[in-house]
Amino acid sequence: MRNETRGTVELTLAMVLSGTLGVFVVESGASPFEVVFFRCLFGAAALGAYSLARGFFTGHGFTGRKLGLATLGGVFIVFNWVFLFEAYEATSISLATVVYHTQPFFLVLLGAVFLRERISAGKLGWLALAFAGLVLVSGVRPGETTSLKGLGFALAAAVLYALATFVTKRITGVRPHLIALVQVLTGLPLLLPFADFGAVGGLGTGWLWLVGLGIVHTGLMYVLMYAAYAKLPTAKIAVLAFTYPAVAMGVDWAVYGHHIGLVQALGVPLIVLASLKVTLSGSAPARVVAPAPRTAGHEPEAASPAATRAA
Repeated sequence: MRNETRGTVELTLAMVLSGTLGVFVVESGASPFEVVFFRCLFGAAALGAYSLARGFFTGHGFTGRKLGLATLGGVFIVFNWVFLFEAYEATSISLATVVYHTQPFFLVLLGAVFLRERISAGKLGWLALAFAGLVLVSGVRPGETTSLKGLGFALAAAVLYALATFVTKRITGVRPHLIALVQVLTGLPLLLPFADFGAVGGLGTGWLWLVGLGIVHTGLMYVLMYAAYAKLPTAKIAVLAFTYPAVAMGVDWAVYGHHIGLVQALGVPLIVLASLKVTLSGSAPARVVAPAPRTAGHEPEAASPAATRAA
């Protein structure tokens, strides 16, 4: 199998797995805070075991500053998950996932505010188009607060992911697996005061879904993605990333019978097209699908400068 073909298969599988994440969250029966806590716990075990087996801890490349940046990125990532999972409950997996994919636009705004990057007229046009798509996708009617609440949670998650990426992309020379490990470890003490462990005692089979979130969606999925990044060009990664929302909407319909209406469906291609254009413009900060957004690694498995997205 050619290198690029293998990378395509790996990233496609990772995006398909990412698209099933919402079902694991909902079926666990736990609240968002408990779900994220145990995702961090089981995810840390999976990533730690993989990194140990591959010898990644030797010559890890961390300094005090890099570790601090990874930890700060972890704070943003962890609460990004909390808000996204809250959005699943308040609206639907489909709507939350589509709105969550406004992340590249917040990165553009962060670059303009903190790095004084100029936003071109073309990029402003794509931002306007994405906003129009967001209005259509939201489907919010006057006096209806449920959809508005879910929309707010999804947008908050997108902002936090953008902040995590903005911070973490400044870490160089460290394997993304290790940055991801630091970030999920950060979530454990961070969420401890918010988690109600008494409430998860009777989850029963819900524990299998939580373990799956850690091992499958925070271990296997990230290993597949990081391996694929080194094999694929930026444009192909950006296009394949949209497998995630497509699968998420399909799974939401198949499992829960949720589907977006005609007007909402008109907004989806607007957000997808605008997001893809901004992602491929080259001037927006890149994003990585993982709890560790883009890093400049020093070896083949480090994250690529591709822009892509996931929960």
